[in-house]
Amino acid sequence: MSAALKRARRVLAIEQQALQRLSRRLDHRFEQAVNLLSKCLGRVVVTGMGKPGIIGQKISATFSSLGVPSLWLHPAEAAHGDLGRVTGQDVVLALSHSGESEELIHLLPVLKRIGAKLIAVTSRPGSRLARQADVVLKTFVKNEASPWGFVPTASTTAMLALGDALAVALSEKRGFTSKDF
Repeated sequence: MSAALKRARRVLAIEQQALQRLSRRLDHRFEQAVNLLSKCLGRVVVTGMGKPGIIGQKISATFSSLGVPSLWLHPAEAAHGDLGRVTGQDVVLALSHSGESEELIHLLPVLKRIGAKLIAVTSRPGSRLARQADVVLKTFVKNEASPWGFVPTASTTAMLALGDALAVALSEKRGFTSKDF
């Protein structure tokens, strides 16, 4: 077996383990997040910096596809005027593996002042992002699949899957059907 094939199988095994761990550990907080989202009178505003931000763009698109008004908000652009898109009727879904991304942390006081609710998706429930959130969804990722252990791989896979689970659960709760799609 080639080194590339061995590495590919190792990456997939690590990411599969991350998803299995996430699935086993989902609890009442997931239900709290779905309930918070179901009461949202505005939009689901998805944000994240770096690789979690790219994942957030896909999650926002999935919400929209499933009948949930959503928009993607780049946290750095938010600080330069785009935060005006967020209202007190919105729920913000913020993705950050560390929960310490400065660009996100800088938004938190303004989001609170606006009155938007906050769901944090992070691996660190003690982070500054998590401490400010109304609901914290922990991704439970212990290690990344990169050879060095820090390139976002398993953490972004877990975020993507968790975002899909939120969007599907919410669309079902709202009675969205294939005809609506």
